[in-house]
Amino acid sequence: MKDHAKKEDTGLSRRSLLAMAGLATVAFVQTSLGKTVQMLQPPAMFLSDDPTKSIGAPPGLVGNRSAYENPVKKTSDTSSRTPLQDLYGTITPSDLHFERHHAGMPDINPEAYELIIHGMVDKPKKFSLQDLKRFPSVSRICFLECSGNYRTGKETMTAQEICGMTSQSEWTGVMLSTLLREVGIRDTAQWLLAEGGDAAVMTRSIPVTKALDDAMIVYAQNGEALRPQQGYPVRLLLPGWEGNTNIKWLRRIEVSDAPFMTREETSKYTETIKGGFYRQFSFDMDARSIITFPSYPRQVEKGWIEIQGIAWTGRGKVLRVDITTDAGKTWLPAQLQEPVLDKAHVRFRFLWNWNGDETEIASRVTDETGYQQPFLKQLLEARGGVSGGYHFNPVTFWRVKKDGLVVLNPDAMK
Repeated sequence: MKDHAKKEDTGLSRRSLLAMAGLATVAFVQTSLGKTVQMLQPPAMFLSDDPTKSIGAPPGLVGNRSAYENPVKKTSDTSSRTPLQDLYGTITPSDLHFERHHAGMPDINPEAYELIIHGMVDKPKKFSLQDLKRFPSVSRICFLECSGNYRTGKETMTAQEICGMTSQSEWTGVMLSTLLREVGIRDTAQWLLAEGGDAAVMTRSIPVTKALDDAMIVYAQNGEALRPQQGYPVRLLLPGWEGNTNIKWLRRIEVSDAPFMTREETSKYTETIKGGFYRQFSFDMDARSIITFPSYPRQVEKGWIEIQGIAWTGRGKVLRVDITTDAGKTWLPAQLQEPVLDKAHVRFRFLWNWNGDETEIASRVTDETGYQQPFLKQLLEARGGVSGGYHFNPVTFWRVKKDGLVVLNPDAMK
């Protein structure tokens, strides 16, 4: 009697399981690697909305997101943006890392790959991918950000649209200083030319001081080989510096005693400043923060809300993040999620009891050098009235309307 009751409770007796096997059909499914495999498809009569009443999918070759989760990058012809408002923690999934290409994405065979280091060195050398992997490896977590990471203009903009060209990963490779010691860089050398293998032959001049400090030649990201969009098989990583200097698909490094004055550091990637001048070689990414929740298009309810967001700086560590919930009249410190890493995104949190009145909320970061994220008005004054361009990092204000809808205030001249 006990056995009979148990079978009735589960609804899956030995006889019904055998019947299901007999009625099941075979489906031919193509895996993510292109292989076709057979899978047993149970008949519809045995499927149930209760996941405990039917057999689930078998293990796969590659993991996938739930069908209920669909974060995507926002794309244009030359770039795509990370959905900051949809992420948790500080590590960006590799497939959601922002992209910025100057002439499309090349297809490079790792077996034929070579990195040449020459110029003011004692022993010019070519390194294959396997050569690079034989050197002692290092890993570090840091962000990358495009120096043109700024958009505004309308209320209905997400954090992704405003500044989604920043992402964070764990990068693995070899220190550039190790390779420079291997080739014997000369004492009089002051600059490097880093050259990419894309159709734009993207090139930037890099000071030797940075190369000998924390620069890396990386071949892995978040525990796997670099993705093609991020420079496969090898890229240059310059922690804290503007994205375009982190040359992808790196193929050549030339050592010299002077900058090379390439197109990307003369006609491009310079900023106007007050007085009709231009700022050149502005490598470090300035401190910045943004509230990612609540932000457009979220609608909140009256009561306790945990404000969340990310902050970062290219000059070291984030020291503090302050929050305003009254349109800039008062500012209070947010809690920083440990560990606070060097040149890395840090998540901040702030508990706020919203009373239902319309207001504006914003975050403002200060880094360990004492630099404080500027307001839009301050930036415009420093840039001679020019809005946008490169290294534009104003405080972002979100307006919380009475109905709870959160929208951007694109003209926050605080």
